[in-house]
Amino acid sequence: MEWSGCTDEYEKLVIRMSTPRVVIDNAVCSTATIVKVDSARKHGILLDAVQVLTDLNLSIKKAYISSDGRWFMDVFHVTDQNGNKLTDESVLKYIEQSLSSIHYGGTNGSNGLTVLELSGTDRIGLLSEVFGVMAELQCDVVESKFWTHNGCIASLIYVKDSISGSAIEDSKKIERLEARLSNVLKGDSDIRSAKASISMAVMHPERRLHQMMFADRDFQRNPIFKFTSDTPLVTVQNWAERGYSVVNVQCKDRTKLLFDVVCNLTHMEYVVFHATINTTSDQAYLEFYIRHKDGTPISSEPERQRVIQCLQASVERRASEGVRLELYTENKQGLLAEVMRTFRENGLNVTRAEISTIEDMAANIFYVTDAIGYPAEPKVIEFVRHKIGLNNLKVKEVPLVCHEKADREDQSVGVGGAVLLSLGSLVRRNLYNLGLIKSCS
Repeated sequence: MEWSGCTDEYEKLVIRMSTPRVVIDNAVCSTATIVKVDSARKHGILLDAVQVLTDLNLSIKKAYISSDGRWFMDVFHVTDQNGNKLTDESVLKYIEQSLSSIHYGGTNGSNGLTVLELSGTDRIGLLSEVFGVMAELQCDVVESKFWTHNGCIASLIYVKDSISGSAIEDSKKIERLEARLSNVLKGDSDIRSAKASISMAVMHPERRLHQMMFADRDFQRNPIFKFTSDTPLVTVQNWAERGYSVVNVQCKDRTKLLFDVVCNLTHMEYVVFHATINTTSDQAYLEFYIRHKDGTPISSEPERQRVIQCLQASVERRASEGVRLELYTENKQGLLAEVMRTFRENGLNVTRAEISTIEDMAANIFYVTDAIGYPAEPKVIEFVRHKIGLNNLKVKEVPLVCHEKADREDQSVGVGGAVLLSLGSLVRRNLYNLGLIKSCS
């Protein structure tokens, strides 16, 4: 580390104390890359660390988190999406550099784009109307994320002016865009929660989507479409002797699961002091020892139920409902409006979307169901593919997260509160994995 000429010895000490120490080990475990992070404890630093890994679409097979006083110790067992260890030196270097700088926080700039935040009540054809307005007002969509859950929608849309190719600076055009989108979101009945606005916040987009869903209280609303995902099993118990609330989550494993759960605990102002995450086959088991920021555990039954509802919602928001369609084609003005109109005219409902552009190409992912949430008929999917282009729109299976069979000890750690690990044993286990681990099992 290089020091500026004006940095005194005290400032150097503060920097050394606050900079996380990162070790990446490919020799210890035969099936996963071990990433260890030691850092000064502060609210949200666990989320920052998990975000670095999940933004690379890495699979976290296991994790051990523990804090001792003002220090935080994290151990992650990670693989790529094919279940392989990480061997690309540039990726390993990026992980080390990113984790070493998380103490200072990061920002997500808009890269010269206008950022729109949309929220409201979901309905068939909503995205078709939204992107129709964009095309009519000559706004090019560069990137977008669209989530639905329990009848709520949350979306971030990054746009540029079709004429200038840069952010929209005309205040009248911005006002017109916001007004038109607000009317679309309101529809015939959603006057209360519908909202379209230019975002001034600089935040990780998926963190912001969780915040928007939480603010809309999606966890308390009833679904308007019939979805089939299994409800995550979440239990919350207080460990009075140690002053912790113990949260257990059991659900189907998927990419970014740990990020989604930790993100919502952080937004709800809870601090994770210790945690164990384990995956077996396609199932994930997560156990967290938490307190409020003021150091107290969950104090009432209504609060306990709220935590359960919120964590179930955090898992379900990104759950892959419906058929995954991938569109890769040359980008053009109005492309999304045309695609969404085709979906709507054939009774397909978009439950989630990730839209991006790579140079002059559109690379988009859509999850679609029929009009009431059941899997879409194959013949309807094929008809839509013919309309849009067989070579452009393809049906993709949701990639499975690859895991080795877990050892018996990890399987014996109950979820649902059946077995509560003692604080002492949890800390010893984390220290074991930090320094003395000899194998994955």
